[in-house]
Amino acid sequence: MVTPEEAKNIALSFEGTDEKPHFQRTAFTVNGKIFATLLAKDGTLNLMFDPQTQFIFCLPNSDIIFPVPNKWGLKGATTINLNKATKKLVTSALQEAYKLRKEK
Repeated sequence: MVTPEEAKNIALSFEGTDEKPHFQRTAFTVNGKIFATLLAKDGTLNLMFDPQTQFIFCLPNSDIIFPVPNKWGLKGATTINLNKATKKLVTSALQEAYKLRKEK
């Protein structure tokens, strides 16, 4: 289990990361681009992956990390259930999302 506060601290540990409100969520950005959003009240973290990265991280039928169930999910947006995730998974997923946005 990873608390929303721990997930936030991991996201903010990456160089150049900013935090800002994004609808009901907290967005984490680099170079003005969102790489993750956090909804603390339900313990979910959404990551802005590309489809290839999503495929690598998401095991079939996982209830820990899975595609967002809409058009965004088809483009790579991925949800992590923080109540079931390990710190190692959250850290590596956030690092990957951060790298993808920083490179653009």
